[in-house]
Amino acid sequence: MKMKRKNIVLIGCLSILLMAACTNVDEVVYDRYPAEDFYGTPEGADIALASVYAEIPGEFVRNNASGVGYAGADNGWYDMNCMASDEQVIPHRNTGDWQQDFARLHKHEWLPTDFIINNTWNWLYKSIFNANLAVSLLEDSRADEAKIAEARVLRAFFYYLLIDDFGDVPFYTENTITVDQIPQASRKEVFDFIVKELTENVELLSGTKGGNFYGRFNKWAGYMLLAKVYLNAEVYTGEAKWAECLEACLKVSEGGFNLHPAITDANLPLGNTYYELFGDVLPDDETILAIYATLDVLSRNIYTNRSLAGSHAQALFGYSGWNGTIVPKDFYLKYDDNDIRKQQYLVGEQPGGVNYTLDVQSIDSPGAAPQAGVRNIKFYPVTPRTGGGASNDFPIYRYADALLMMAECHVRLGNSAAAKPFVDAIRERAGLAALTTNPTLEDIYNERGFELNWEGHRRQDMIRFGTFLEPNEFRGASSDYRKIFPIPTSALDANPGLQQNPGYEN
Repeated sequence: MKMKRKNIVLIGCLSILLMAACTNVDEVVYDRYPAEDFYGTPEGADIALASVYAEIPGEFVRNNASGVGYAGADNGWYDMNCMASDEQVIPHRNTGDWQQDFARLHKHEWLPTDFIINNTWNWLYKSIFNANLAVSLLEDSRADEAKIAEARVLRAFFYYLLIDDFGDVPFYTENTITVDQIPQASRKEVFDFIVKELTENVELLSGTKGGNFYGRFNKWAGYMLLAKVYLNAEVYTGEAKWAECLEACLKVSEGGFNLHPAITDANLPLGNTYYELFGDVLPDDETILAIYATLDVLSRNIYTNRSLAGSHAQALFGYSGWNGTIVPKDFYLKYDDNDIRKQQYLVGEQPGGVNYTLDVQSIDSPGAAPQAGVRNIKFYPVTPRTGGGASNDFPIYRYADALLMMAECHVRLGNSAAAKPFVDAIRERAGLAALTTNPTLEDIYNERGFELNWEGHRRQDMIRFGTFLEPNEFRGASSDYRKIFPIPTSALDANPGLQQNPGYEN
């Protein structure tokens, strides 16, 4: 077992210890070790942080359909954001399989009562509660300033996800207020808070890569988060921050990252080392922040299992697939046949007597035929793996994204020639020729789709580039209010002071 994997297991175990301490106080005698002393120690500070980090993969549940976590499982933040984009959807099948929530997301017909939206909201606010607690414990105990900074950056990360999805949101930084009294802040107010927290704390984070910081916010992950916030500033506040985004990306570049090599290797499941970026223990030459997963221990990764049909997965892995997620035809057809990134998609005859069709007639009523739709094996299952998922780690941020952000900023700032080397580097790694002209915004938008599909970025990109509301093969054009999700009905019921987002009032 590699050392960095052991270190992350330790972090996961620390979070379990912390949760156990909260529910079984007889086992911990706090009056012999005052909290202000304990959380000021390196071990205590790590336990306080671990309770927050545990929220990113989500607590392990053997049949996790509760939407807990950033990515890896069902019915949460990942599904809400990815299914609403053009890159994937789980269709209702005409055999009666799969609920229609995913199809409603893809058709932009979601409701404030939808449980995926409610799951995401609850997860984010639970995470913020834990982050507030960690900040308080670490500050009160005068812990190392890097640990306090890490807790504050984590809190900023969760608030960033909240304003990206929901706009104006309840905002609090101390756990001394009841839910019904939490005030609602504007998207811009929370944006300003996030930027302030990041600019004041990122430089205090560790510069260490890998090891204890595989899966944790070090300085480079902190600057990557800041860059993502600035990248979407115009959406959040009406004021673009392209120069600031570029500056943050240049800080990320100081971390010594490179594009992971793409080398043909017939011994690998997808035939190329590029796909090591989505396997087990993600390569730290390109990976900036990852979710650690080990099936039945900490988190899981369901995405290939959920895509493949039952008998197909049975033929490949010895267990049945879920026959769920598909890639819409229009998204798949944009890829060049020579692009190594197209190898993640499966259409036509497959082992197990399966034949995936390119065309899908319906995703809701009456639904798709059982073998309709292109499938995706980007996260080709690594061991340990079962029918419930696999142990693939998940990349939250990687350097390819930073390069494409720099390219976008240069073009938006009127210097497309400076953007070309960044786009060409991504294309050439994928086996494609360099662009013959300087890149346009459309070139960068397409390249982001090719490179970052199924990694949680597409909805955000579509909104920023103005394509999110455009019609697709399953729906007409969407109304402008669909660019943010509704505040869940349960949250409105719990806090009468909240105002529902426009368009969702009835």
